[in-house]
Amino acid sequence: MASIAQKSLFCWHDVEALGDLHRLRLVLENLPDEELMQQLEQRRGRGRNEYPVRAMWNSLVAGIVFQHPSIEQLRRELLRNGQLRDLCGCDPTRGSDAVPSASAYSRFLSTLRKRSIREALVRVFTSLVDQCYRELPGFGRRLGADGKGIASVARRRGKGAGDRRGEHDADWGCHEYVYQNERGEVQKSVKKWFGFTVHLLADTAYELPVAFTVSRASKHEVPVMRKLIRSLDRHRPHILKAAEVFTADRGYDDGTLIDLLWHEHRIKPVIDIRNLWKDGEQTRLVPGTRNVVYDYQGTVSCVCMATGTQREMAYRGFEEKRGTLKYGCPAVHYGYECAGKASCPLASCIRIPLSTDRRVFTPLARSSYRWKREYAKRTALERIHSRLDRSFSLELHTIRGQEKLSVHLTLVFSVMSALALGRVRENQPNQMRSLVRPAA
Repeated sequence: MASIAQKSLFCWHDVEALGDLHRLRLVLENLPDEELMQQLEQRRGRGRNEYPVRAMWNSLVAGIVFQHPSIEQLRRELLRNGQLRDLCGCDPTRGSDAVPSASAYSRFLSTLRKRSIREALVRVFTSLVDQCYRELPGFGRRLGADGKGIASVARRRGKGAGDRRGEHDADWGCHEYVYQNERGEVQKSVKKWFGFTVHLLADTAYELPVAFTVSRASKHEVPVMRKLIRSLDRHRPHILKAAEVFTADRGYDDGTLIDLLWHEHRIKPVIDIRNLWKDGEQTRLVPGTRNVVYDYQGTVSCVCMATGTQREMAYRGFEEKRGTLKYGCPAVHYGYECAGKASCPLASCIRIPLSTDRRVFTPLARSSYRWKREYAKRTALERIHSRLDRSFSLELHTIRGQEKLSVHLTLVFSVMSALALGRVRENQPNQMRSLVRPAA
């Protein structure tokens, strides 16, 4: 036996009562779940109450907080950790017998998928988002959108409706990525998966979710995002009223989406653009001019009438009332010597209406420094996706079915938001994105 010669004078309870369980306490204290609990208790009624509703709910939240990818791992943690059972609300007189069985968790998760219960669960998440709008300065001003593919645990569709091991909701999705390698060569990478896609709308400053929806993998991102924005306009219009900038990658490059954002909600779209020009076309002439051209990325240039030299024009800002982008003469703005100045038909500046090309010309000019700064914030979505994979174990999930995945993601995003709000309320705003650091 490896005996310890000199033991500590103090019990570990005197030094650190909860330790890592502070994170769970922080989440449980900030989850607005009372309405959900009352509905679950009312549904159970006078039925068997061997495993109380609140204890099961708290333990389910604990499984997400402590990153258990399966119910069995959560049960093993509850069986060995009496403090965790006590914090979740399990009966202390029953000891390890108070830990719910795997079948009890299965029935509880099935109950969460019932329509009225699922709506109450969604209200937990939306209530947390509304609290973020009230308590976090500037929350919701800068929104970002991105889709994330989630592979199903099953590899193919089930043969029959009663086959619970098969997947009946998922289908195949495909994403094609075009990039340049180290030698400057253009290459393509294709990702295929069988499962679903999570379409996420999040705040890019705080890296917290605002809204989301789950679809089959084959659904394109643009129509799903348009539908999500229209749903927010009907049910939660304050989200769109507070938004100023919408950031997304080129997968969301769509004229109707840009029109929806700017012309209906006055949200400035910062969306990367695809090159849809054919036959090797490099530039196009700005309508109504003789020597001003633009490329598919929105860079406006003038062509010297004497030498044919092409120079990028100086961006002078957006005129909202006129709906035009203003560009100045580069010779005047930058001090160039222009040989064709005398014969140039341009004045000191030119105005280009957004209606010239909705995709190319946006309220934030693509050639401006601010557009580049705003687009760089889109990486917040990638970090959220990374947390879903690693911190919330979606890489190792055992979920089958679109409805189950939607319920699970509602739980995950609720925990993420509750933990962030708890950090802020306990004067730890610099740790609001930390999912593993113990609470003070």
